[in-house]
Amino acid sequence: MKPALRWTLAAIGFSLLACLCGTLVIPIPPPAETVPPAQLAGPNGSYLEIEGLELYTESAGSGEPLILLLHGFGASAFSWRDVLEPLGRIGTSVAYDRTGFGLSTRPLPGEWEGESPYSAASQAELVPSMIEALGAEDAVLIGNSAGGTVAVLAALEHPERVRALVLVSPAVYTTGGLPSWIKPLLALPPFDRIGPLLVRRIATEGMQILDAAWHDPGRITPERIGGYRLPLQAENWDQALWQVSLAPSPPPIGDRLEELSLPVLIITGDDDRVVPTADSIQLAGEIPQANLVVLPECGHLPQEECPVAFLEAVTSFLVNLP
Repeated sequence: MKPALRWTLAAIGFSLLACLCGTLVIPIPPPAETVPPAQLAGPNGSYLEIEGLELYTESAGSGEPLILLLHGFGASAFSWRDVLEPLGRIGTSVAYDRTGFGLSTRPLPGEWEGESPYSAASQAELVPSMIEALGAEDAVLIGNSAGGTVAVLAALEHPERVRALVLVSPAVYTTGGLPSWIKPLLALPPFDRIGPLLVRRIATEGMQILDAAWHDPGRITPERIGGYRLPLQAENWDQALWQVSLAPSPPPIGDRLEELSLPVLIITGDDDRVVPTADSIQLAGEIPQANLVVLPECGHLPQEECPVAFLEAVTSFLVNLP
Protein backbone atom coordinates (compact mmCIF):
# COMPACT_ATOMS: atom_id res chain seq x y z
CA MET A 1 0.00 0.00 0.00
CA LYS A 2 1.33 3.42 -0.92
CA PRO A 3 2.27 5.64 2.06
CA ALA A 4 -0.10 8.42 0.98
CA LEU A 5 -3.06 6.03 0.78
CA ARG A 6 -2.12 4.43 4.09
CA TRP A 7 -2.03 7.81 5.80
CA THR A 8 -5.35 8.79 4.22
CA LEU A 9 -7.07 5.63 5.45
CA ALA A 10 -5.53 6.08 8.88
CA ALA A 11 -6.83 9.66 9.02
CA ILE A 12 -10.33 8.54 8.04
CA GLY A 13 -10.28 5.78 10.64
CA PHE A 14 -9.06 8.18 13.33
CA SER A 15 -11.79 10.67 12.43
CA LEU A 16 -14.50 8.02 12.67
CA LEU A 17 -13.12 6.82 16.01
CA ALA A 18 -13.03 10.40 17.28
CA CYS A 19 -16.64 10.92 16.24
CA LEU A 20 -17.75 7.75 18.01
CA CYS A 21 -15.85 8.59 21.17
CA GLY A 22 -17.01 12.18 21.06
CA THR A 23 -20.64 11.13 21.18
CA LEU A 24 -19.96 9.54 24.57
CA VAL A 25 -18.79 12.79 26.18
CA ILE A 26 -20.22 15.66 24.14
CA PRO A 27 -23.82 16.49 25.07
CA ILE A 28 -26.25 16.11 22.17
CA PRO A 29 -29.17 18.50 22.56
CA PRO A 30 -32.71 17.21 22.05
CA PRO A 31 -34.69 18.37 19.02
CA ALA A 32 -35.77 21.99 19.34
CA GLU A 33 -39.23 22.97 20.53
CA THR A 34 -40.58 19.57 21.59
CA VAL A 35 -43.35 19.17 24.16
CA PRO A 36 -45.12 16.28 25.95
CA PRO A 37 -47.22 14.44 23.35
CA ALA A 38 -50.50 15.07 25.19
CA GLN A 39 -50.07 18.81 24.58
CA LEU A 40 -50.36 18.16 20.84
CA ALA A 41 -53.56 16.09 21.08
CA GLY A 42 -56.58 17.28 19.16
CA PRO A 43 -60.00 17.96 20.70
CA ASN A 44 -61.36 14.61 19.49
CA GLY A 45 -58.44 12.53 20.76
CA SER A 46 -58.09 10.58 23.98
CA TYR A 47 -55.63 8.24 25.65
CA LEU A 48 -56.06 4.57 26.42
CA GLU A 49 -53.73 2.97 28.97
CA ILE A 50 -52.68 -0.48 27.79
CA GLU A 51 -50.05 -2.50 29.67
CA GLY A 52 -48.38 0.63 31.02
CA LEU A 53 -48.43 2.48 27.68
CA GLU A 54 -50.52 5.57 26.96
CA LEU A 55 -51.84 5.09 23.43
CA TYR A 56 -53.40 8.04 21.64
CA THR A 57 -56.73 7.22 19.98
CA GLU A 58 -59.38 8.88 17.84
CA SER A 59 -62.77 7.24 17.39
CA ALA A 60 -66.13 7.55 15.68
CA GLY A 61 -69.46 5.72 15.76
CA SER A 62 -70.77 3.15 18.21
CA GLY A 63 -71.82 -0.47 18.48
CA GLU A 64 -70.43 -3.48 16.68
CA PRO A 65 -68.25 -4.30 14.97
CA LEU A 66 -65.22 -2.69 16.60
CA ILE A 67 -62.91 -1.58 13.79
CA LEU A 68 -59.27 -0.98 14.80
CA LEU A 69 -57.14 1.04 12.38
CA LEU A 70 -53.38 0.38 12.42
CA HIS A 71 -51.20 2.87 10.53
CA GLY A 72 -47.87 2.24 8.81
CA PHE A 73 -44.27 3.32 9.49
CA GLY A 74 -43.85 7.05 10.01
CA ALA A 75 -47.60 7.64 10.06
CA SER A 76 -50.17 7.98 12.85
CA ALA A 77 -53.92 7.98 13.48
CA PHE A 78 -53.93 11.06 11.23
CA SER A 79 -53.48 8.69 8.26
CA TRP A 80 -57.10 7.51 8.75
CA ARG A 81 -58.73 10.93 9.12
CA ASP A 82 -60.63 10.75 5.79
CA VAL A 83 -62.22 7.37 6.54
CA LEU A 84 -62.60 7.31 10.34
CA GLU A 85 -66.08 8.86 10.51
CA PRO A 86 -67.51 6.98 7.48
CA LEU A 87 -66.35 3.69 9.02
CA GLY A 88 -68.03 4.82 12.24
CA ARG A 89 -71.38 4.49 10.43
CA ILE A 90 -70.77 0.74 10.27
CA GLY A 91 -69.65 0.26 13.88
CA THR A 92 -67.11 1.75 16.28
CA SER A 93 -64.00 2.81 14.41
CA VAL A 94 -60.86 3.50 16.46
CA ALA A 95 -57.57 4.73 15.02
CA TYR A 96 -54.59 4.72 17.35
CA ASP A 97 -50.94 5.70 17.29
CA ARG A 98 -48.81 2.58 17.45
CA THR A 99 -45.93 2.58 19.94
CA GLY A 100 -43.17 4.89 18.72
CA PHE A 101 -45.37 7.03 16.50
CA GLY A 102 -47.83 9.88 16.63
CA LEU A 103 -48.76 11.11 20.09
CA SER A 104 -48.52 7.86 22.04
CA THR A 105 -46.00 7.69 24.88
CA ARG A 106 -42.47 6.68 23.99
CA PRO A 107 -40.69 4.46 26.52
CA LEU A 108 -36.90 4.73 26.54
CA PRO A 109 -34.35 1.94 27.09
CA GLY A 110 -34.37 0.81 30.70
CA GLU A 111 -38.08 1.53 31.08
CA TRP A 112 -39.21 -1.92 29.93
CA GLU A 113 -38.41 -5.56 30.57
CA GLY A 114 -38.25 -8.30 27.97
CA GLU A 115 -38.73 -7.65 24.27
CA SER A 116 -38.81 -4.10 22.99
CA PRO A 117 -42.33 -2.59 22.99
CA TYR A 118 -41.47 -1.21 19.56
CA SER A 119 -41.26 -4.62 17.86
CA ALA A 120 -44.07 -5.85 15.62
CA ALA A 121 -44.54 -8.91 17.85
CA SER A 122 -44.93 -6.77 20.98
CA GLN A 123 -47.39 -4.48 19.23
CA ALA A 124 -49.43 -7.45 18.04
CA GLU A 125 -49.69 -8.58 21.66
CA LEU A 126 -51.26 -5.23 22.57
CA VAL A 127 -54.20 -5.79 20.22
CA PRO A 128 -56.21 -8.22 22.41
CA SER A 129 -55.74 -5.91 25.41
CA MET A 130 -56.98 -2.96 23.36
CA ILE A 131 -60.04 -4.87 22.21
CA GLU A 132 -60.86 -5.80 25.80
CA ALA A 133 -60.26 -2.23 27.04
CA LEU A 134 -62.67 -0.96 24.39
CA GLY A 135 -65.37 -3.31 25.68
CA ALA A 136 -65.48 -5.72 22.73
CA GLU A 137 -65.00 -9.46 22.30
CA ASP A 138 -63.31 -9.16 18.92
CA ALA A 139 -62.51 -6.62 16.23
CA VAL A 140 -62.00 -6.08 12.54
CA LEU A 141 -58.37 -5.04 12.04
CA ILE A 142 -57.56 -2.66 9.20
CA GLY A 143 -53.79 -2.38 8.84
CA ASN A 144 -51.82 -0.29 6.37
CA SER A 145 -48.25 -1.22 5.38
CA ALA A 146 -46.32 -2.17 8.58
CA GLY A 147 -49.64 -1.92 10.43
CA GLY A 148 -50.80 -4.75 8.18
CA THR A 149 -47.93 -6.88 9.46
CA VAL A 150 -49.02 -6.23 13.05
CA ALA A 151 -52.63 -7.05 12.14
CA VAL A 152 -51.67 -10.40 10.57
CA LEU A 153 -49.52 -11.32 13.58
CA ALA A 154 -52.39 -10.51 15.94
CA ALA A 155 -54.78 -12.66 13.89
CA LEU A 156 -52.34 -15.58 13.86
CA GLU A 157 -51.61 -15.46 17.59
CA HIS A 158 -55.11 -14.50 18.80
CA PRO A 159 -57.62 -15.73 16.18
CA GLU A 160 -60.46 -15.62 18.70
CA ARG A 161 -60.02 -11.85 18.98
CA VAL A 162 -59.98 -10.98 15.26
CA ARG A 163 -63.25 -11.10 13.32
CA ALA A 164 -61.78 -10.10 9.95
CA LEU A 165 -58.73 -8.51 8.35
CA VAL A 166 -58.48 -5.64 5.88
CA LEU A 167 -54.86 -5.43 4.73
CA VAL A 168 -54.01 -2.19 2.93
CA SER A 169 -50.77 -2.43 0.94
CA PRO A 170 -49.50 -4.75 3.70
CA ALA A 171 -45.77 -5.15 4.32
CA VAL A 172 -45.80 -8.93 4.68
CA TYR A 173 -43.07 -9.85 2.18
CA THR A 174 -41.37 -6.43 2.07
CA THR A 175 -40.93 -5.51 5.72
CA GLY A 176 -38.21 -2.88 5.22
CA GLY A 177 -36.08 -1.70 8.12
CA LEU A 178 -32.48 -2.45 8.95
CA PRO A 179 -31.04 -5.92 8.25
CA SER A 180 -31.01 -8.15 11.33
CA TRP A 181 -27.24 -8.73 11.20
CA ILE A 182 -26.40 -5.06 11.75
CA LYS A 183 -28.75 -4.41 14.70
CA PRO A 184 -26.37 -5.83 17.39
CA LEU A 185 -23.68 -3.41 16.16
CA LEU A 186 -26.07 -0.47 16.24
CA ALA A 187 -27.06 -1.36 19.80
CA LEU A 188 -23.53 -0.49 21.02
CA PRO A 189 -23.31 2.58 23.33
CA PRO A 190 -22.04 5.12 20.75
CA PHE A 191 -25.04 4.51 18.54
CA ASP A 192 -27.44 5.25 21.40
CA ARG A 193 -26.43 8.84 20.74
CA ILE A 194 -25.67 8.74 17.03
CA GLY A 195 -28.87 6.90 16.09
CA PRO A 196 -31.34 9.62 17.16
CA LEU A 197 -29.25 12.15 15.26
CA LEU A 198 -29.54 10.03 12.12
CA VAL A 199 -33.31 9.62 12.32
CA ARG A 200 -33.77 13.37 12.74
CA ARG A 201 -33.14 13.52 9.01
CA ILE A 202 -36.75 12.44 8.56
CA ALA A 203 -37.71 15.95 9.61
CA THR A 204 -36.12 17.27 6.41
CA GLU A 205 -36.38 14.25 4.10
CA GLY A 206 -39.79 12.91 5.14
CA MET A 207 -41.55 14.58 2.23
CA GLN A 208 -39.59 12.42 -0.21
CA ILE A 209 -41.01 9.34 1.53
CA LEU A 210 -44.54 10.75 1.43
CA ASP A 211 -44.17 11.65 -2.26
CA ALA A 212 -43.16 8.07 -3.04
CA ALA A 213 -46.26 6.79 -1.26
CA TRP A 214 -48.65 8.68 -3.56
CA HIS A 215 -49.45 8.02 -7.19
CA ASP A 216 -49.90 11.77 -7.64
CA PRO A 217 -47.80 13.69 -5.10
CA GLY A 218 -49.19 16.94 -6.48
CA ARG A 219 -52.41 16.23 -4.56
CA ILE A 220 -50.66 16.27 -1.16
CA THR A 221 -51.95 19.38 0.60
CA PRO A 222 -50.05 21.58 3.10
CA GLU A 223 -52.60 20.50 5.73
CA ARG A 224 -51.71 16.86 5.18
CA ILE A 225 -48.01 17.65 5.39
CA GLY A 226 -48.68 19.44 8.67
CA GLY A 227 -50.49 16.40 10.03
CA TYR A 228 -47.50 14.20 9.30
CA ARG A 229 -45.05 16.68 10.81
CA LEU A 230 -47.00 17.25 14.03
CA PRO A 231 -45.52 14.21 15.88
CA LEU A 232 -42.03 15.62 15.26
CA GLN A 233 -42.87 18.15 17.96
CA ALA A 234 -43.37 15.40 20.59
CA GLU A 235 -40.71 14.77 23.23
CA ASN A 236 -38.32 11.93 22.44
CA TRP A 237 -39.73 11.33 18.98
CA ASP A 238 -36.20 10.80 17.64
CA GLN A 239 -35.21 8.44 20.48
CA ALA A 240 -38.33 6.34 19.92
CA LEU A 241 -37.93 6.19 16.15
CA TRP A 242 -34.38 4.93 16.66
CA GLN A 243 -35.73 2.21 18.95
CA VAL A 244 -38.24 1.26 16.27
CA SER A 245 -35.29 0.82 13.90
CA LEU A 246 -33.45 -1.39 16.42
CA ALA A 247 -36.46 -3.50 17.39
CA PRO A 248 -36.46 -7.19 16.40
CA SER A 249 -37.69 -7.82 12.89
CA PRO A 250 -41.19 -9.28 12.49
CA PRO A 251 -41.20 -13.07 12.73
CA PRO A 252 -41.61 -14.77 9.35
CA ILE A 253 -45.30 -15.19 8.62
CA GLY A 254 -45.21 -16.11 4.95
CA ASP A 255 -45.32 -19.83 5.78
CA ARG A 256 -48.27 -19.38 8.18
CA LEU A 257 -50.72 -17.68 5.85
CA GLU A 258 -52.77 -20.85 5.41
CA GLU A 259 -53.68 -20.60 9.10
CA LEU A 260 -55.79 -17.52 8.35
CA SER A 261 -59.30 -18.93 8.13
CA LEU A 262 -61.12 -15.65 8.77
CA PRO A 263 -62.50 -13.24 6.13
CA VAL A 264 -59.67 -11.21 4.53
CA LEU A 265 -59.76 -8.25 2.16
CA ILE A 266 -56.56 -6.97 0.55
CA ILE A 267 -56.53 -3.48 -0.95
CA THR A 268 -53.67 -1.94 -2.89
CA GLY A 269 -53.08 0.77 -5.44
CA ASP A 270 -52.00 -0.10 -8.95
CA ASP A 271 -49.00 2.22 -8.49
CA ASP A 272 -47.68 1.20 -5.08
CA ARG A 273 -43.97 2.03 -5.11
CA VAL A 274 -43.40 1.26 -1.43
CA VAL A 275 -44.83 -2.25 -1.14
CA PRO A 276 -45.04 -3.38 -4.77
CA THR A 277 -48.55 -4.04 -6.04
CA ALA A 278 -47.34 -7.47 -7.12
CA ASP A 279 -46.69 -8.35 -3.46
CA SER A 280 -50.32 -7.70 -2.51
CA ILE A 281 -51.53 -9.73 -5.48
CA GLN A 282 -49.27 -12.60 -4.42
CA LEU A 283 -50.50 -12.33 -0.83
CA ALA A 284 -54.13 -12.56 -1.94
CA GLY A 285 -53.27 -15.79 -3.72
CA GLU A 286 -51.65 -17.34 -0.65
CA ILE A 287 -54.33 -16.51 1.95
CA PRO A 288 -57.29 -18.89 1.71
CA GLN A 289 -60.37 -17.22 0.20
CA ALA A 290 -58.89 -13.72 0.40
CA ASN A 291 -60.56 -10.96 -1.62
CA LEU A 292 -58.40 -8.55 -3.63
CA VAL A 293 -59.15 -5.00 -4.76
CA VAL A 294 -56.62 -3.06 -6.85
CA LEU A 295 -57.49 0.63 -7.05
CA PRO A 296 -56.54 2.46 -10.28
CA GLU A 297 -54.30 5.53 -10.20
CA CYS A 298 -53.56 5.00 -6.53
CA GLY A 299 -50.39 4.49 -4.49
CA HIS A 300 -49.39 3.08 -1.12
CA LEU A 301 -51.96 5.01 0.94
CA PRO A 302 -55.38 4.26 -0.61
CA GLN A 303 -57.22 5.50 2.50
CA GLU A 304 -55.67 8.93 1.92
CA GLU A 305 -55.24 9.22 -1.84
CA CYS A 306 -58.36 7.31 -2.93
CA PRO A 307 -60.70 7.43 0.11
CA VAL A 308 -63.98 7.10 -1.84
CA ALA A 309 -62.91 3.95 -3.67
CA PHE A 310 -61.30 2.64 -0.49
CA LEU A 311 -64.51 3.09 1.50
CA GLU A 312 -66.60 1.45 -1.20
CA ALA A 313 -64.41 -1.66 -1.08
CA VAL A 314 -64.22 -1.81 2.73
CA THR A 315 -67.94 -1.09 3.28
CA SER A 316 -68.97 -3.80 0.83
CA PHE A 317 -66.69 -6.24 2.62
CA LEU A 318 -67.78 -5.34 6.15
CA VAL A 319 -71.54 -5.32 5.59
CA ASN A 320 -71.31 -8.85 4.19
CA LEU A 321 -69.37 -10.33 7.08
CA PRO A 322 -71.00 -13.43 8.57
